[in-house]
Amino acid sequence: MEQTLKHSIFLLGLTFFFISCKSVAVLPTKTPIKNVDISALATKIKSNYPKINKVRSRIRATYDDGKREQQIIVQFRLEKQKKIWMSASMIIPIAKLMITPEEVLFYEKFQKNYFKGSLDIINSLTNMSLRYSDIENLFLGKPFLDPSLGRWKQVSNPKNYILLPQGKRIRLKPTLFFNPSTFILNEQRFLIPGTNQTLTIKYLNHFRIEGEILPQLIEITLFDGQILKRLELEFTRTDFPEKLNFPFQIPAEYNEIQF
Repeated sequence: MEQTLKHSIFLLGLTFFFISCKSVAVLPTKTPIKNVDISALATKIKSNYPKINKVRSRIRATYDDGKREQQIIVQFRLEKQKKIWMSASMIIPIAKLMITPEEVLFYEKFQKNYFKGSLDIINSLTNMSLRYSDIENLFLGKPFLDPSLGRWKQVSNPKNYILLPQGKRIRLKPTLFFNPSTFILNEQRFLIPGTNQTLTIKYLNHFRIEGEILPQLIEITLFDGQILKRLELEFTRTDFPEKLNFPFQIPAEYNEIQF
């Protein structure tokens, strides 16, 4: 009897130990919790990630470099972890772009030029080390760097949970801003290595479609201390079709662009 009682007390104590070691759930609040359990926060953040395979949308894209503003309409299609397809038009179709984990394909109809190569072309233009998953995450409203992996530091802020990755060997070092009441990504900011430029991606509005949360308005800015370049992407007519095609064929008479 005494031995059985000892075993019961031991098991009960062990149970309480493991329960106490579990991360405490982070609840929605109007203002961020100081010294939040980052592991628990990351779990809440990831619970909002869209669980979709294919998405189709229409984007009103507006570019402003401080000197002029230009707007085009982009038909957008994405198949998760496989490809991103865009067709741009200004009354008439003007260009197409296809991005996969292996390559970037592009052609434009005015000068009849095309490009076919690796993601290095995007990285050479942005001075960053982007992967296909980063570009996909941008459109899906997900951070480029997973807050559930590695070490992170919370920065005190009255409006957002702000997280900074810790460690030297990190490919990208974003500053992430999350809404404390919805745990949705509001902003991710990058200091571009080797430059004085700051790349900021803001998610200004979201919508819920078939239970999934996706960005409705994305603002991308590049600032070098003097000149601000801004690209605004407004998503409309978004759906999740079961079947989705990605028509892309570079015309034979087009000229290859060399970078």
